[in-house]
Amino acid sequence: MRKWTICSVLLLLCLLFLLPDQGRNLHANAEADSDAPVDPPKVEEKIGAVPHGLSTDSDVVKREAESMSRRSLRSNAEKFEFQAEVSRLMDIIINSLYSNKDIFLRELISNASDALDKIRFLSLTDKEILGEGDDTKLEIQIKLDKEKKILSIRDRGIGMTKEDLIKNLGTIAKSGTSAFVEKMQTSGDLNLIGQFGVGFYSVYLVADYVEVISKHNDDKQHVWESKADGAFAISEDTWNEPLGRGTEIRLHLRDEAQEYLEEYKLKELVKKYSEFINFPIHLWATKEVEEEVPAEEDESSDDDEENAAESKSFEEEEEDAEKDEDEKKPKTKTVKKTTSEWELLNNVKAIWLRSPREVTDEEYTKFYHSLAKDFSDEKPMTWSHFNAEGDVEFKAVLFVPPKAPQDLYESYYNANKSNLKLYVRRVFISDEFDELLPKYLNFLLGLVDSDTLPLNVSREMLQQHSSLKTIKKKLIRKALDMIRKLAEEDPDESSDTDKKEIEESSDSNEKKGQYAKFWNEFGKSIKLGIIEDATNRNRLAKLLRFETTKSDGKLTSLDKYIARMKSGQKDIFYITGTSKEQLENSPFLENLRKKGYEVIFFTDPVDEYLMQYLMDYEDKKFQNVSKEGLKIGKESKLKQLKESFKELTKWWKGALASENVDDVKLSNRLADSPCVVVTSKYGWSSNMERIMQSQTLSDASKQAYMRGKRVLEINPRHPIIKELQARVAKDPEDESVKETAKLMYQTALMESGFILNEPKDFASRIYSSVKNSLNISPDVAVDEDDDVEETETEAETSSKETGSSSKIEEAVNDEDVKDEL
Repeated sequence: MRKWTICSVLLLLCLLFLLPDQGRNLHANAEADSDAPVDPPKVEEKIGAVPHGLSTDSDVVKREAESMSRRSLRSNAEKFEFQAEVSRLMDIIINSLYSNKDIFLRELISNASDALDKIRFLSLTDKEILGEGDDTKLEIQIKLDKEKKILSIRDRGIGMTKEDLIKNLGTIAKSGTSAFVEKMQTSGDLNLIGQFGVGFYSVYLVADYVEVISKHNDDKQHVWESKADGAFAISEDTWNEPLGRGTEIRLHLRDEAQEYLEEYKLKELVKKYSEFINFPIHLWATKEVEEEVPAEEDESSDDDEENAAESKSFEEEEEDAEKDEDEKKPKTKTVKKTTSEWELLNNVKAIWLRSPREVTDEEYTKFYHSLAKDFSDEKPMTWSHFNAEGDVEFKAVLFVPPKAPQDLYESYYNANKSNLKLYVRRVFISDEFDELLPKYLNFLLGLVDSDTLPLNVSREMLQQHSSLKTIKKKLIRKALDMIRKLAEEDPDESSDTDKKEIEESSDSNEKKGQYAKFWNEFGKSIKLGIIEDATNRNRLAKLLRFETTKSDGKLTSLDKYIARMKSGQKDIFYITGTSKEQLENSPFLENLRKKGYEVIFFTDPVDEYLMQYLMDYEDKKFQNVSKEGLKIGKESKLKQLKESFKELTKWWKGALASENVDDVKLSNRLADSPCVVVTSKYGWSSNMERIMQSQTLSDASKQAYMRGKRVLEINPRHPIIKELQARVAKDPEDESVKETAKLMYQTALMESGFILNEPKDFASRIYSSVKNSLNISPDVAVDEDDDVEETETEAETSSKETGSSSKIEEAVNDEDVKDEL
């Protein structure tokens, strides 16, 4: 029995060893029948040397066609599920009804260009990473298969490993997907897709099945495939032709997207979206060419020619003898033949490498649209194309966009973003350098290409490179010159003498009003530059624009203001507030307007900070007309009046001891108002106090030391002040006069733009003043309500309600009795 047991165990072990081998053989045979090629995959020496370019073994092609027609994920592939955000995004894209589906090609070419940029950057330190043969050609290839309805896009970039395929195509690390979905649902603009890092998924606008074949130097070749049904599959690629390195994306186009199988359509899209891609983009294109072939001779025609030759005369024979040599040449005929070859689609040279004189305005506009991913018809406001020479040599193109981004100032100090692309010897380095331009110029778009910066260093080391500081200094100067030139060429900005010369030019209409448009979009950036950039403060001050009491609603500059200054005027007068309408009626302007002085209106909250840094301009000091220190003409008369009003000012200061008033003085700025409240020269103005109090995290206790000392200035020519002076001289202890003095101060405080600390106190004084004007005694009390009568009325009402409710209950009970009977 023991022997039989041993034998049976040995037999079972043999079967266990044999079964896996048979299973593996069966599985291998199944794969051979479905996907795997019978013969080893063939590698072509040159991908464009044969008509079919990316062709493989005929049996493989047949099997692939059958597999693609079924559009089912390979059974032996490893299955994954998309991230939830990706599934949501793909669902919206697939089911979208938007007409602009062209952007898928733009996004795929941009991704291919990024992959090529990465491998080229790595090859700078390791040349062997490019490989040999065709792998060294950094290019993008587009190919069509009209029969199978497949559009293929291939690059020889860095490629993706299996982990890269899962991470890059199955999940989204950044949180931009939700923002994109919300933005697209509200605006319906698919052009936004490239701004959120989700460009690959635009393929599902035109395809219902996608294959991504990729080969990285550090991994085997893999295939990623998905039908956008919430899952994708990845398998090792043993049936397609080896790529060597790079990625090929195959789009199995939907029936309604067959237009993308036309060569003219792809050429149009590449020219529109990807004309300035740094790598050559080739299309496997067919075309008809004329070719000369030997003509076949007809025997019957030869016999006719012999018979005709016998009947020729002697002279004709001599003429024919002279043409024997020409007749001996072989006869040919021209036929049309269809050929296929790689056609270069982006043969336009990068404009920054060309001379600015050779580049047209249309080319600059196209380049801007490509750089900004802005495909509207709006032109940039202006641009600057220049070459810098010296210790640091570089070429640069800067553009001023037609509109400011909506979030330009929302996260101004927190966001580290730059719209400049940095190239080194035509090699793309980064577009994340925030050191090339200061923050206040972050609205500019463009690129910088340097020949002197090192290539084989990290981006962190490059940021500390001394040459970068030199580039930054020159870029700032060129950017400010570009903006200044925009103002100089604007007819609305020029003087009357220069305006005639500018209007004669042909493009005056196009440039008219451009600087006003620039100021409305980016004026805040210039003000922030004055605050942040002390080196270029004077240059930036020349770019300032504002409205004044004499500008008639138009923008003017500091230079024009100085040109219009009155003789003897030493200061530049300005006032800050919330709106122009409020400032025009300010009591601070009464005497200035009367004497013909011009005052600048600053209504932007940032202007308060601006004027703390802009202390002077062209040897002219700035003077806030709502603060102390205002000097208007000769003040000899004011000095004479000080003695006569000395008793009143001293009494008034004592009456306002509880109001924290620093002093009471005679005013030289009032004409019609009796009094006004001003602040000390270096303290906060009333507008600044209001701005600081409205801050979310403001601390009132810490702001107290920054508040300017308040000074009450009175108008000695006003009848109220004269009457008040007489009353004080008659009886300084009169309480009604003190109340009037306090009421006048609070009124002046509110009219000067301050916020009252105790509005209730101010209101009670107003009501008391109204009583006096109506001859109502201040001791008269308000009539009280008669609570007893109201209580009785309420009691009667409640009793009536109770009686009526009891009657209803009795009626209900009677009905119940009737029902029971």
